[in-house]
Amino acid sequence: MNHSAPPGPPLWLLAELTYRCPLHCAFCYNPVDFATQTDELGTEDWLRVLSEARALGAVQCGFSGGEPMLRDDLEVLVEHAHRLGYYTNLLTSGVGFTEERAAALKAAGLDHVQLSFQDSTREMNDFLSHTRTFELKQRVARSIKANGWPMVLNVVIHRMNIAHMDRIIAMAEDLGAEYLELANTQYYSWALENRDHLLPTRAQLQHAEAVANEWRVRLAGRMRLFFVAPDYHDAKPKKCVNGWGSMFLTVAPDGTALPCHTAKMLPGLRFPNLRETSVASAWLDSDGFNRFRGTGWMKEPCSSCPQREEDLGGCRCQAYMLAGDAQTADPVCPKSPHHGVVLEALRRAEAGEAPARPLIFRDPKASRLLSA
Repeated sequence: MNHSAPPGPPLWLLAELTYRCPLHCAFCYNPVDFATQTDELGTEDWLRVLSEARALGAVQCGFSGGEPMLRDDLEVLVEHAHRLGYYTNLLTSGVGFTEERAAALKAAGLDHVQLSFQDSTREMNDFLSHTRTFELKQRVARSIKANGWPMVLNVVIHRMNIAHMDRIIAMAEDLGAEYLELANTQYYSWALENRDHLLPTRAQLQHAEAVANEWRVRLAGRMRLFFVAPDYHDAKPKKCVNGWGSMFLTVAPDGTALPCHTAKMLPGLRFPNLRETSVASAWLDSDGFNRFRGTGWMKEPCSSCPQREEDLGGCRCQAYMLAGDAQTADPVCPKSPHHGVVLEALRRAEAGEAPARPLIFRDPKASRLLSA
């Protein structure tokens, strides 16, 4: 174990109910091989997981996917979480969010809805999701408001929509969003496969952030606007989910307990399945959760870095994806011996080099090809 004190509770539980999703977003964070992972926890197992996590100290529960609305038992799970005392959040594309189900989720005690858009126009939204969903999302946004939920709109930002920042924020204002999250793409899973299509230039990012700041002043007191900075351009590693195994617990659709939603990719780690073990045992005792807690696992340059307690070496999954070693410094850090990988990606973006292959949309056929 690499930490001196026992970990605190998993304050935030992310219940990834399914990898099934009708959208085909090119930046999806679901595993590239999602089509080979069809096993899902049943209702009773999910009810037990919710109860055990709450007993361990979890206070917030997000229901995610894929598209969580594709689970017929969503209302049952939300009601159970509400009864246990969680603050509950639904992260949805809007597909399946009918008036009837909205009423049922309201009755079940759902506290909060986060609705994703891909862009501010039908043409770009539907192209980026590879579905015709723009009008549906607008209807869902109105339903969220009508049911009295605080509405968070989430838009993933990348090269293909970053020039539309002004229109995206105006759309959020028109829909009455209380919160707007402008999340610059993090390059994992499908986004990593499509990075040469998605990575913006520094000038594009600077302009987008300036637009966001102008709107933040204009909307003060009416809408909170969050601009999630990109780590590639900032050259500053981010603390992995606020610290690996410190407060964030993801449960994958098949019941695998994970410290973050992409950690399953890391070789040589054993992550427990909650069909076979308790949440407490997974959180406190498993090799997967203890391996990168604290700083004891670090090697140079992280082990002697003055920022090691601040960033904890950055993202373990990004270190593995870009450097092939989950124990090395996150390559976004200039001190990393692998920082050149990030610099080369940025160089290609600045040069406007044509990607070597077409955009790959998330779908089962592409998933099976990429995982073969």
